[in-house]
Amino acid sequence: MTDSPGTDEQERLPDEAEVAGPTSPEGGAGPAGSTDGPAAGAPYETPEEMAARIRELTTDLQRLQAEYVNYKRRVDRDRDLVLQNAKFAILSALLPVLDDVDRAREHEELSGGFKAVADSLERIVAGEGLVKFGAAGDPFDPRLHEALMHALSPDVTTTTCDKIVQAGYEIGGRVVRPAMVTVVDPDPDAAPAATGTATDQDDKAPEPELRPELEDQD
Repeated sequence: MTDSPGTDEQERLPDEAEVAGPTSPEGGAGPAGSTDGPAAGAPYETPEEMAARIRELTTDLQRLQAEYVNYKRRVDRDRDLVLQNAKFAILSALLPVLDDVDRAREHEELSGGFKAVADSLERIVAGEGLVKFGAAGDPFDPRLHEALMHALSPDVTTTTCDKIVQAGYEIGGRVVRPAMVTVVDPDPDAAPAATGTATDQDDKAPEPELRPELEDQD
């Protein structure tokens, strides 16, 4: 027994509802839930709320800008500090070489190519900010000088550097190494200087004696 042709066609044909698709609530044939207007319940701001929102965003932007400026300043300061510390360490390591140059100069052994190298070295370190200090006759300063020996002298009125054993150095006002010196202090037992004037000294001077031949003529 064979099936009728009408039965096969009914099985192959889709349902009309499937071809047309679901209908929208308004009765149209478009996709379900599609609307042409704005979504229901969308937030709308009043002018006052919008102005408050702008002020809030502006305040946040200003705060971020201030934080960035402070961060940049801090980074620049840290970079300068790292550079200064590195320069301080390198120049400190060169101090023994500079001391050898000073000793060679004192013994008149600085000549020829060695003198040219020494002059170049001193010029380079001076260009990097290394300043040499300490000279005989300078007032003693405990921040700059290290006293190795004390003596008394009637020729000074304050503690004074007498001999420079080892020169001191500083970088930008920061002492790398104090100068090692011998110092002389005022002598409290020294006799006070004469205060008499020239007129008083003339008055106290002995009168000259006449020679015998001049007395005979008289």
